[in-house]
Amino acid sequence: MKHADRHYNKQGLPLILRYTANERSNHWITAICFVLLAVSGLAMFHPATAWLAVFLGGGQWTRILHPFIGLLMFVSFFILVLRFWRHNLLEQGDVHWMKQIGDVLNNREERLPKVGRYNAGQKMLFWVLIACMLGLLTSGIVIWRAYFAFYFPIELVRLAALLHACCAFVIIASIIVHVYAGLWVKGSIGAMVRGTVTYGWAKKHHERWFAKAVRHLED
Repeated sequence: MKHADRHYNKQGLPLILRYTANERSNHWITAICFVLLAVSGLAMFHPATAWLAVFLGGGQWTRILHPFIGLLMFVSFFILVLRFWRHNLLEQGDVHWMKQIGDVLNNREERLPKVGRYNAGQKMLFWVLIACMLGLLTSGIVIWRAYFAFYFPIELVRLAALLHACCAFVIIASIIVHVYAGLWVKGSIGAMVRGTVTYGWAKKHHERWFAKAVRHLED
C-alpha cells in the first residue's frame, strides 16, 4: 500500500483505518435520525413524555416529521447493512465467545476466541436491529394515517401500532446497550469519530481483523 494511504497519530505511531469517511457519515446520519425518532416517538406514546415534542417544533410537526425521518433512517440503515452484512455472519467461534460471556464482562479477552471485524455481541445487535427496522417500517406504513392507514381494517392498524411500540422499545434498549458498550471499550467511539484505531486496540479486541489489516498494509 502507498505511504499516503497509511495513518499515524500525533506521536508518529501507525494507525489502522477501521471506518472510511463514507461509512462514518452513514453511521452518524442513522444515529441522528434514531435520536430524533426516539424523542418524537416517545412524545406521541404517552402524555408524560409529550413535552419531548418541543425538539421537533411541537405536536403537529412531530406527527408530520416522525414518519419521514423514519424513512430516511431506514434508507441510511439499509446502506449500512449493505456495507457490513458480510462481516456480521455468525461463525463457530462466535458460539464459544457467547459461552464465555463471563470472560467478556471481566475483560479477560486473552481467553476468548480470536475475533474478526466484529464480535458475537456486535453481530447479534446487527441482526436484532435489522429485525426491528423491518418491523418498524412495515407497521409504520400501516399506521401512517395521512397516507396509508385508511387502506387497512382498524384491527390491523391497532395490531400494527402495538408491533411498532414493541419494536421501538427493543431498538431503543439495544442502542442504549450499543452506546454503553462503545463507552466501555475505550477507543470504540473514537474509531467512529476519527476512523482509525491503534495497533494495540485492534490486536486486543479484534485480533483476526488486525492480522488481515496489517497484511493488507504490507502488500
